[in-house]
Amino acid sequence: MLRRILLLLVAGLLACTGTAAADPGPVAQDDIHAMDGCYTWSRSLSQGASGEDVRQLQIRVSGYPGYGAVVALDGQFGAATRSAVVRFQQAYGLVADGVAGPATFAKVYALQDDDCTPVHFTYGELNRCNSDWSGGKVSATQAKANARVTMWKLEALRHALGDRPLTVNGGFRSVSCNSAVGGSATSRHMYGDAADLGAGVQGFCAIAKQARYHGFTEILGPGYPDHDDHVHTALRSGQLWSAPNCGV
Repeated sequence: MLRRILLLLVAGLLACTGTAAADPGPVAQDDIHAMDGCYTWSRSLSQGASGEDVRQLQIRVSGYPGYGAVVALDGQFGAATRSAVVRFQQAYGLVADGVAGPATFAKVYALQDDDCTPVHFTYGELNRCNSDWSGGKVSATQAKANARVTMWKLEALRHALGDRPLTVNGGFRSVSCNSAVGGSATSRHMYGDAADLGAGVQGFCAIAKQARYHGFTEILGPGYPDHDDHVHTALRSGQLWSAPNCGV
């Protein structure tokens, strides 16, 4: 908590001076003195880098791939990852050079809780089926990991919609939970990468339209059968966007 307060104070000072936070050099020891409760980066990352630290970064910027795209979580810092980092930096008023260094990581640390979820979403919101993420189409570990990526995409979507709360009505379902609610036999809910969103203050159409920019290859909303009362977002092979009443 103290770490996040300090990071927010630094961000506030930068905002007051009108200076964008830059990533001028490599991460130094002084930059990692306050170890993050979830994950701490020990070096700056730029195009050409590879490793687990790149994959961890890709998860955090997975909501910034651009229209209709998806950030691969492959641990390879290629052109698509750089573009996502640039969009993340632009979204938060950082110097948008595509290099993830101290300023970029400071913003990530401020956005995440110690369980690696973004601050505005929880595992509980993404799983109202059971307590252990079991019984789906993938292992419990994979389902929970998929949900975490989904939450980072939702964090990006929330920010793009003015940082107003997004209502998550449902997420992971085991096969039995999915059957009980009449879900499709191929539902992405059983993989942990789906979320059903309420209208909130944004409205269904604003959510469905904006979701196209944040790494969701499945977007179903008003006008699609049985989706007039929510917007469904997920990751699937291929693209299925259908919210006819919203022009999607």
